[in-house]
Amino acid sequence: MLTETPTLAPDGLPFRLLTLRNGAGMVVTLMDWGATLLSARIPMKDGSVREALLGCASPEYYPQQAAFLGASVGRYANRIADSRFTLEGVTYTLKPSQGPNQLHGGPEGFDKRRWQVVNQNDNSVLFGLESADGDQGFPGNLSATAHYRLTDDNRIAIEYRATVDKACPVNMTNHVYFNLDGGQSDVRQHKLQIAAEAYLPVDEMGIPRSGLKAVDNTSFDFRQPKTIAREFLSDDDQRKVKGYDHGFLLSAQGDPSRVAAAMWSSDEKLQLQVYTTAPALQFYSGNYLGGTPSRETEPYADWQGLALESEYLPDSPNHPEWTQPDCVLRPGEEYISVTEYQFTSL
Repeated sequence: MLTETPTLAPDGLPFRLLTLRNGAGMVVTLMDWGATLLSARIPMKDGSVREALLGCASPEYYPQQAAFLGASVGRYANRIADSRFTLEGVTYTLKPSQGPNQLHGGPEGFDKRRWQVVNQNDNSVLFGLESADGDQGFPGNLSATAHYRLTDDNRIAIEYRATVDKACPVNMTNHVYFNLDGGQSDVRQHKLQIAAEAYLPVDEMGIPRSGLKAVDNTSFDFRQPKTIAREFLSDDDQRKVKGYDHGFLLSAQGDPSRVAAAMWSSDEKLQLQVYTTAPALQFYSGNYLGGTPSRETEPYADWQGLALESEYLPDSPNHPEWTQPDCVLRPGEEYISVTEYQFTSL
């Protein structure tokens, strides 16, 4: 069902909210500003309902926060070093949004746009967006869609598609934050599993300066489930960015039938499983969430939510040597990225 609120977005028009429901009683809320995932309320075995996502009290707070809560991110998610890349002999200079680097598509990325509601029903909504040649420094005109579906087995399925009329790196994701405990608790008490043999070390700005590194004998080995707090800040790679904020090259390599990651609430009553066609997951432990508006009177604190962003590895436009699909989309091709977040009450 589509409803409008009296609060206005930065473009002076009302935010548009959409609610999806399934036969199992799960309820998901979205809005057109940023094609943003606002809420996922999970029916639990004991009859209660648990909110699994971080969010603000009302839509007008979303443009005021810098954590990208639940937003669709593009054209290029994560960081591009020094806000530039070279493609087919041409160097493109992008608009920086985090020091000298570009983060999540630039200062006016897709998270800060009103997406068109193309169509919607009780369990799905399709958003559309047009991005003009030169937008945030990127070449070519781009047409994008974000398709959200809520399935009866409690999956939020997100499909991003894009086409271009000029070759351009494209890397779209949703920046949803999870806390499966349902409140403002320390997410480091969750158990996490990531099916990845390698991760990408970064410097203090989140930029990779060297290649992939094996997870063996490191705090980045999540191949077996472990509590996030167990090895938190135990090495220099974490301490540089105040926790985990790293790309993991997935073992599944784009096979959406295999579990890419799994997570359990601290009381082990709610499980999340992640499936994706993307080659990598960025695990961000909410290291700089402090001060972000919450649904309550107190803002979020650091480490009260985590993101598992399905995407290419950060700065991939400048690293074609990495073993993953080409991040450059060309005319006549279609970018398709599908990620499913499945919730199970235990």
